[in-house]
Amino acid sequence: MRLHGRKVAIFGVFTALALIFSYVELLIPINFGIPGAKLGLANLMTVLVLYKMGIKEALALSVTRIILSGFMFGNLFGILYSLSGGLLSFLVMVLLKKSDRFSVAGVSIGGGTAHNIGQLLVAMVVVQTYQVGYYLPVLLVAGEVTGLLIGLVAKEVLKRIQGISLV
Repeated sequence: MRLHGRKVAIFGVFTALALIFSYVELLIPINFGIPGAKLGLANLMTVLVLYKMGIKEALALSVTRIILSGFMFGNLFGILYSLSGGLLSFLVMVLLKKSDRFSVAGVSIGGGTAHNIGQLLVAMVVVQTYQVGYYLPVLLVAGEVTGLLIGLVAKEVLKRIQGISLV
């Protein structure tokens, strides 16, 4: 298989895994007491692709996963919220990774926190009130906790696949 074909196949596997994790997350009856708060299992794939394949591939995976899972498991508003959080999260993760000052877990924590901030900003615009901003402290903690969990899992997976070239 040519290099390009191999890369496309690997990207397809990561996309499928991200979609499976999105679906599994819907089945997990975890209630954080925060509307819309989730573990962010699919973001594990974005972190892995960011570290193993690169920025363009991770961005493509993130956007593809958000749009596909939104159409399969959600609605248009869900896609809007997820894209706003996902793109801000991705930008923060790229900047933190490029700085070389943060571990995989630190990058993931930054991404989880930024994701919640992005969604909260869109919620403020949609409902036309800043009162939803009162959720910010709770959302920051939720983003840090879920980001840490995803980051620790990503670190372990990266350690175990370090010798495998994906590009």
